[in-house]
Amino acid sequence: MAREFSRTNRISEVMMRELALLIQHDLADPRVSMVTVSHVDVTADLKYARVYVTRLAGFDSEEAAEQCLAGLTNAAGYLRRSLAKRVKLRVMPELQFRYDKTLEHGFYMDELITKANADIKDDQTPETDED
Repeated sequence: MAREFSRTNRISEVMMRELALLIQHDLADPRVSMVTVSHVDVTADLKYARVYVTRLAGFDSEEAAEQCLAGLTNAAGYLRRSLAKRVKLRVMPELQFRYDKTLEHGFYMDELITKANADIKDDQTPETDED
């Protein structure tokens, strides 16, 4: 069982690397600009691969993220075919694209920590009363 798990991890890593290159160099869709592949989850039976993507500059709105996912879903057949040429597998998993919000969540948490530290620093400064 552990052997299957490590194989799916290796396949996920190879797919992530190759998909990132394909999306970056081969796709001309303007909706899919500046997109990076952050993670790929492959099911144990290798039928499906969930591809988590994010944009380096972030998305302006939820609609922009949906348009990007629509562009990737539209190109899924091409990406799957191209990936099958690069990665030798008996069956190439079906690609399902998802938006990865962990980067935005990380920035939000960093902002909260910075704000909390600033509040603590303001509370610790001694106030001087000059008469």
